[in-house]
Amino acid sequence: MDATKKSDETTIPIRESKSGKSNYAPTIVATTKATDEAKGGWRRGVAIFDFILRLCAIAAALAATTTMGTTEQTLPFFTQFFQFQASYDDLPTFSFFVIANAIASGYLVLSLPFSIVGIVRPHVVGVRLLLLICDIVMVALTTAAASAATAIVYLAHNGNTNTNWPAICQQFNDFCQSVSGAVVASLIAAAIFMFLVLLSAIALKRN
Repeated sequence: MDATKKSDETTIPIRESKSGKSNYAPTIVATTKATDEAKGGWRRGVAIFDFILRLCAIAAALAATTTMGTTEQTLPFFTQFFQFQASYDDLPTFSFFVIANAIASGYLVLSLPFSIVGIVRPHVVGVRLLLLICDIVMVALTTAAASAATAIVYLAHNGNTNTNWPAICQQFNDFCQSVSGAVVASLIAAAIFMFLVLLSAIALKRN
């Protein structure tokens, strides 16, 4: 019981003047419990916001994965020997995009229990540090996939006359709209990952 009081309370002795008759020295007790509770409430609020952001990132990453992975278009006109079709797996960049966002989606789902631990036990530093490291890796992965896919989408919309790359979106309009939406969703997921990294860094610094 004494050890607990020493950790939570600070005793400040005050000497009595010489003119006083009593030898009793009053004390003022300054407690730190209120400060600890305030810090714990702030950390719990950050952990709750972290959990909400992860749910939003799951939605964005899954939307990017499913949209790109199910994108294909076949033109209505074809001949006996040729059929004009566009699919995401025709380009290795789009295949990498699907794999990267699928990995990010799986990681986000697995990170939810750790985020809940941060809500229940806001003083635990190890969980926050683990999520920070993994989030940094996911930032690099999703940013690389989204950036590479953005370059291909740009060429599909505008083409490049120097390299004889035609603007295929003039024919495959539905295909281009789907892959463009997937890229936007992936960029949103990458932005959320960046914010999660910033949030975790601030929380660890305040510890």
